Amino acid sequence: MKKTVIAAAMAMSVVVAGCANTELSNTQKGAGIGAVVGAILGKATGDHDKSRYAWGAAVGAIAGGAIGKYMDKQEEELREELADTGVDVVRDGDNLRLVMPGDITFATNSASISPNFNPVLNDVATVVNNYEKTVLMIKGHTDDTGSDQHNQTLSERRAEAVKSQLTSYNVNPTRITTVGLGEFKPKVPNDSAANRQMNRRVELEIRPLREGV
Repeated sequence: MKKTVIAAAMAMSVVVAGCANTELSNTQKGAGIGAVVGAILGKATGDHDKSRYAWGAAVGAIAGGAIGKYMDKQEEELREELADTGVDVVRDGDNLRLVMPGDITFATNSASISPNFNPVLNDVATVVNNYEKTVLMIKGHTDDTGSDQHNQTLSERRAEAVKSQLTSYNVNPTRITTVGLGEFKPKVPNDSAANRQMNRRVELEIRPLREGV
């Protein structure tokens, strides 16, 4: 993963240098940034799939017809456990996403989890440990304040910090993949203080282990 991030960072430096030395359209700039994000996500997804296959072999997988009900139960428990915590539970097909705002999870410009957020991650672990036929991908995000390199590193460290805390609460690390996306996958445009706060976040994606996949 680190090699991919380094390669992506090098690619981004080429894109940025190109933007500085030539007149590129917004479409061309967007395509360059998109290629970098795609490389990071592609590698993370590949590692995630390998983890999924290994873990699926160990615990078994879910038959297609049972996936929806399995994820329904997990969603219900997560919503109950995380009510009034500031964490959003989002359903996306058969996947779940937990959106953890940076302002409640980390201090500004820090990858140390706020002590008052540890019980929330404990609640997350309690639920996901009841549903072992799923795997987790933790994605770190930042706003566009600061350098690309700084934001990339910070997003990776934050994702790893969440993984470390979850594993301390007995979530099997083989179920977890982490990826840092820096400032390049914003939730909303970075055009105001309020929007930048929304973009400083960690997302935990929960995917079912599918039988025969």
